Amino acid sequence: MDQTLLVVADLAAISVLTFAVYFPRHHRRDLIAAFLGVNVGVLAVAMTLSSSSVGIGLGMGLFGVLSIIRLRSNEIAQHEIAYYFSALALGLLAGLPEEVNILSALLMALIVATMYVGDHPKLFGRYRQRSLRLDAAYTDEDALRAHLEVLLGGRVVNLSVQSVDMVNDMTLVDVRYVVTGEGSRAPQEAGHRVEQGQARGQGVRA
Repeated sequence: MDQTLLVVADLAAISVLTFAVYFPRHHRRDLIAAFLGVNVGVLAVAMTLSSSSVGIGLGMGLFGVLSIIRLRSNEIAQHEIAYYFSALALGLLAGLPEEVNILSALLMALIVATMYVGDHPKLFGRYRQRSLRLDAAYTDEDALRAHLEVLLGGRVVNLSVQSVDMVNDMTLVDVRYVVTGEGSRAPQEAGHRVEQGQARGQGVRA
C-alpha cells in the first residue's frame, strides 16, 4: 500500500510538472510523451531495483548512460533538459523507497516548485538571446554593440562574435540583451539576414 501511494504521488507530480508547468509555457507536444515515458520508466525500474539483489549503483549508471544517449539524439533547449532530469528524479524518488516517507514527498514537491519558479516567464522576463547574421562585417565590437542595441531595442549585456566574413560582408553573432523599449524593429526593416537552424531568411532566432 505504501508503494502504491508513492506511485500515485509520482504520477500526480509528473502530471503537474508536464501539463500545468511545462506545456502551457512551451507548447512542445512531442516532449510530453518523453517526460511521461522517462518518469514512469524510471519509476518502474527503480522499484524493481529496490526489491532485487541488483545494485542500485549499477542501475543509476545505466540510467545515466541512457539519458545521455537520449539527450544527444536530438537538439533540445537547456530548460527542456531540466524538465527531463526533473522527470527522472521524480521517478527515482518514488521508486527507490520501500515505504512512504515525508522526505521523498517533500523532495518531489521541491522539484516541481523549483521548475515552476526557475522557468517562470516573469523571472528575468526582459532578457533575450538571439543569434543574428548581419549584412556587414564588424571588426569593432563597440560599433557592433551600438548597432545591435539600435536594431534590437535593448541594452546588450553580452555578445559573442561567431564569425566575420570579410569577403561576403557578413557577421554571425550571438547576443544577449535586456529589452528597454516596447520591442525591437523588425530585422526585415533593417535589412538583415538571420539564420534559424538550417533555414535562411528574414527573421530572428531566440
